[in-house]
Amino acid sequence: MELREQLNQLGLTDVTVKHNLSKDVLFKESIGNDRGRIRLNGPFTDQKSFQTKLGVHGPLLYYTDPTCTGRPVDDTFAVALPEIKDEIWGKNSFKAFDPGELQALFKRVITHLNQRKASLYVQDVFAGSDPTYAVPYRFVGEYAVHAMFAQNMFPKHVDGIEEPESKLWTMLNVQSFTCDPERDGTLTQRAVVIDFKNRLCLVAGRADYCGLVKKTMFTVMNFLLPNQGFLSMHCSGNTGPSGDTAILFGLSGTGKTTLSADPSRTLIGDDETAWTSNGVSNLEDGCYAKLIDLDKHAEPIIASALSMKGTIIENVPPLPGIPLEETDPQDLDLTDRSITENTRFSYPLSCNPNVAEGASGDHPQTIVLLTADAFGVLPPVSILEGRDVMYHFVQGFTARLAGTEVGLVEPQATFSACFGAPFMAHRPSVYAKLLREKMENNRARCILLNTGWTGGPAG
Repeated sequence: MELREQLNQLGLTDVTVKHNLSKDVLFKESIGNDRGRIRLNGPFTDQKSFQTKLGVHGPLLYYTDPTCTGRPVDDTFAVALPEIKDEIWGKNSFKAFDPGELQALFKRVITHLNQRKASLYVQDVFAGSDPTYAVPYRFVGEYAVHAMFAQNMFPKHVDGIEEPESKLWTMLNVQSFTCDPERDGTLTQRAVVIDFKNRLCLVAGRADYCGLVKKTMFTVMNFLLPNQGFLSMHCSGNTGPSGDTAILFGLSGTGKTTLSADPSRTLIGDDETAWTSNGVSNLEDGCYAKLIDLDKHAEPIIASALSMKGTIIENVPPLPGIPLEETDPQDLDLTDRSITENTRFSYPLSCNPNVAEGASGDHPQTIVLLTADAFGVLPPVSILEGRDVMYHFVQGFTARLAGTEVGLVEPQATFSACFGAPFMAHRPSVYAKLLREKMENNRARCILLNTGWTGGPAG
């Protein structure tokens, strides 16, 4: 479907469209046009993106609304369609939204954009790198930085998709709209709503964290792939010199990204991966790394990419007394938590010289479940069989350590089903059964690796 035809069908008849701009142009458009709030009680007209001393040849510095430095999980919904409502795993991070209320909200958002004669950035990419499951993904939004992020994070070309127009997903991201809970059926002044029937993701209100552009689509893929018999996974993956593939599941802080970046092995992906009849492949074409307390010696690829063109540094505070335009990105204080613990960095896979061809690999021979046990209960290494794999996979256990979060003074156990519960659209048993089947069919071994403490608790 032609772009203008689709926008007309959505009702966007009085807007300006900026389609598939280059990252150089989006860099300048973001600095010149992206406006919103960057501090509490501040105006909604502040500049949100800035260049460093490297200009367009370096990273773009971007600052979110202070109330949205991470995914707004309490404001994330799925449309309660009768034909699929029993398939959806409803939970606090994925609540039901009335279809009639979405229709009315969507109409108000479209009217809002037409009345503003809005300028919209459109970026056409794909979710997934394997044509057996990949779908076209069209980002439509008010912020150039989000279009640039989509271009960083998703494949730009995937050949061989059958009937791609019938599989097109669209995100409409409208930061200038304010939801009214009484009128719109939302909980707050913003909402993220996924409509699986109409293949639409609506972001309405101040929800400008870049991660929404990818994690919302990851949730979509977590619904679509299991229905095809494929396993979508919140994991990293890499391949050894002999072609042996490993996948690593783990919550934040357990070592998933660090272990996947083994220099003796080629990287498939560090976050969102699919396991199909063809093997393992990356759903993305970029990385979205946490920057807080980054050890540049342990993470040299990320450290080097901080100065690279076309990358995005999110919510790292400015250096005191130094204008951002005069700042060397390598001098930024990556320990500064004054904005958020969740400082981020978006960069394309091309920044990594050690990526597997096609960001894919054969069926895994090794599955690693990572846990950082702060209580010293689990052994360092355990070999798991089928039922044990399902148990530990559904549990998704690790521990948060004292000092890593404000107010956390002693270790706390935390659980996240499938090592990514907020993004899982089906119930955990769906993914667990698929994992066991694929593990047994491909004779993969599964290791539970404790990257925390053994023989006694932390401290």
